[in-house]
Amino acid sequence: MSEGRGLSHVDAHGRAAMVNVTAKSPTRRVARARCTVRTSSAGLQLMRDGTAGDDIVSTARTAGLLGAKRAASFIPLCHPIHIDAVVVDITVGESGVCVAATAEAVERTGVEMEALTACACAGLSIVRAVWSVDRAARVDDLVLLHKSGGRSGTWNR
Repeated sequence: MSEGRGLSHVDAHGRAAMVNVTAKSPTRRVARARCTVRTSSAGLQLMRDGTAGDDIVSTARTAGLLGAKRAASFIPLCHPIHIDAVVVDITVGESGVCVAATAEAVERTGVEMEALTACACAGLSIVRAVWSVDRAARVDDLVLLHKSGGRSGTWNR
């Protein structure tokens, strides 16, 4: 947040409020986010094993895509928008699973929440898939990496 700016989703009385975007012109918006799923070696092995691993990754990718499309249903002050593209990439590594998502739209408001929600939903899908072998599996480090478009321009972590 910039110095001197208040919270965007709070009205003059301190109450939660949806931002009015009707006066804004639609521009190309892009956002990239990432999270890491931490799981045991048994959980990672499940994801590396043939069909089961392919199914886990495929299901998680689908959960991420659906999550991006439904972000406004989960986040009360998020505008429902028409998303033009979402890509969810999942990489099983040695110490965890990297989930990355990119969302794009030509809209009056950004797609940051859609990219973040895609990562969260995909990550939670993986946690659920490995739950039987690792009750400590978790989603860590959910972060926005990049956003571009709109009045505030480009931002990179």
